[in-house]
Amino acid sequence: MTDTTHTGTVLVLVHGAWHSSAQWAPTQRALAGTGAASVAVDLPGHGFDAPLPTGYLKPGRPGLLTEKSQLATVTMEECAEAVVSTLRQVRRYRTVVLVAHSAGGGPASLAAELAPELVDRIVYLSAFVPGGRPRFADYLGSPENATALGQHLTLGDPEALGAVRIDPLSPDPAYVQELRQTYYHDVPPDRFDRWRTALSPDLPVAVPMSPVAVTAARWGRIARTFLRCAEDRALTPAVQDLMIAEADQAFPASPFTVRTLPGGHSPFAARPRRLAEALLP
Repeated sequence: MTDTTHTGTVLVLVHGAWHSSAQWAPTQRALAGTGAASVAVDLPGHGFDAPLPTGYLKPGRPGLLTEKSQLATVTMEECAEAVVSTLRQVRRYRTVVLVAHSAGGGPASLAAELAPELVDRIVYLSAFVPGGRPRFADYLGSPENATALGQHLTLGDPEALGAVRIDPLSPDPAYVQELRQTYYHDVPPDRFDRWRTALSPDLPVAVPMSPVAVTAARWGRIARTFLRCAEDRALTPAVQDLMIAEADQAFPASPFTVRTLPGGHSPFAARPRRLAEALLP
């Protein structure tokens, strides 16, 4: 790509559950070809500095189902502040686009509510929108999401662990196949193992369970785009449409611009160039 019409734009990229800034790298390379700058955020408890359960890398995986997560005390407010901090650093750009994937919609939305003057547009990539219901869990458990896959991936009791724990390194072929079919079904099989092994096992339980309150005067004044993933098996198109409809009903003055992408929940892995094109006007 040689288009340089986006040289005044910076995108702040917020990952979803168990992911990190690293998974945005292919998309960032594609964005660079348009002239747009980008910065990927590591939310607390994610990335290379994320603490792991003590038995996660040991033979037999001791304690994996029962050991309390070191991320149990991470709050939604701390996650949002990590986003706000990055937004402050990049505000020098003419246009700042905040992009959230999946569970990252909670921290990104709260960041926009706290500092709307730092954001020109929010893009939700098959991401949680708190406009209609305050918790991501409220949508994950809705009838519209009943056909979603991945219900056998969670280990142990999230409330007791303080985290929603998965096992990206599982030796169980059935578990690995469910992980692939849920999040990466359209990623070539020879690349899937590389993507899954880059995931972290723990998502702080505050991310799906904490309410995020947004207002018309702050979050509601920011232009919003929703990128639907048409074959999403983790967050169904039906529940994506529900979030859009409920947010538009609650905040009718600034309805979503909606675009649809082909494929599943992780276009940054399956088709990053197509995603980069969709993130920009």
